[in-house]
Amino acid sequence: MFAKFKQIFMPHNKDLRRRIVFTLACLALFALGTNITVPGASQITRELGFLQLLDLMSGGGLKQFSIFALGVTPYITASIITQLLQADIIPYFKELKEEGYTGRQKINKITRYLGIAFAFIQGYFFSLMFLGSDSGLMILKTTIILTAGTSFLLWLGDQITEKGIGNGTSLIIMAGIIQTIPSTFITAFKSLITNGSNLGIGILLFSLFVLVYLIILIGIIFVQEAQREIPIQYSNRTNSSYNAKQSVLPIKLNSAGVMPVIFASMIQAVPVTIAGFVKNEGFKNFVNNYISYTTPVGCLIYIILIILFGYFYTYMQMNPEEMSENLNKSGAYIPNVRPGNDTTKYIKNVLSKLIIVGSVFLVIIAILPIIFSNVSTLPSSVTIGGTGLLIVVGVALETYKQMESSMLTREYKRRLKK
Repeated sequence: MFAKFKQIFMPHNKDLRRRIVFTLACLALFALGTNITVPGASQITRELGFLQLLDLMSGGGLKQFSIFALGVTPYITASIITQLLQADIIPYFKELKEEGYTGRQKINKITRYLGIAFAFIQGYFFSLMFLGSDSGLMILKTTIILTAGTSFLLWLGDQITEKGIGNGTSLIIMAGIIQTIPSTFITAFKSLITNGSNLGIGILLFSLFVLVYLIILIGIIFVQEAQREIPIQYSNRTNSSYNAKQSVLPIKLNSAGVMPVIFASMIQAVPVTIAGFVKNEGFKNFVNNYISYTTPVGCLIYIILIILFGYFYTYMQMNPEEMSENLNKSGAYIPNVRPGNDTTKYIKNVLSKLIIVGSVFLVIIAILPIIFSNVSTLPSSVTIGGTGLLIVVGVALETYKQMESSMLTREYKRRLKK
């Protein structure tokens, strides 16, 4: 890894260095914006509850009620909806999916417009929730500012994708989460050591906190990179010819990524958000006692939703029938498994087992902060594990692989010129 890092500073990678600097400048602009509060508003002092995930992904922008308070979450919501519409729900979207590059461009355009529309709706509801006592004009102005902030971030993400190192929107989300990590360790340090009653025990507990954090980080990397490799053969070649390497069909252990947790959070956040608007105390008490994830029943619902969406999203992303059909079209087959229905059943069986393990992993990561907050005396801003860390690891690994591929391509072209 360090050898590849040194390659960035090689003379022939000048363009790559320029892209990295451009990306860092864009992310610095995002970090600056998260600290600019909407004119006329003030920092939110109340607990955010399920909106904590939105606050995390916006780099603390929601708590600060900054111009980037919504982050790119509306775009994520729009992306989820357009992905669902491509699964034989609306024929037009399925046709666009099958058109290839042109269809993807049209879907991306629709997703952007839909994301801006969601930004306006979410901005309006958040303005009502946190600025309800202000005038209608102030609420409308705040809604427009929040919508403009999200629109700017989408444009900034496009610039990073085109002129930077890629993954623009994902890098903005990752930057927002990373921005909150230093404050987590600073708060833990102050609570355990600076303000602690016993210095020795405080140092020991803080060291344990850091160690557990690193262990969880390593575990997430391991699971994110783990995959099941199904051996495949091609009818027009043999493994022994020219010492050919065994071909495999790789299926990741956690193919769904972090999406099941985001799905579950959004579904469970709906009644919590509604409870913030209505004045029915009975409904509020019901939500607080049975829907909020901090309660046993709410936590159980959260776990069930993650597992259900884990199955749903994985099968939506990796259709066993399509995979079997693609293998057949390319003249490939799984040894000792008949092409067609038998191959489909085999892939379904493998996917089901992987989904169980992957969903259990997601559940553990998602509920770790809940368990930690209940057993720890540290402030609520100090957490271990959680969705944010999963997003950071996923985006970092993907970006590293893209940069590695880019450097290999540049090195190959450089050698061809010689």
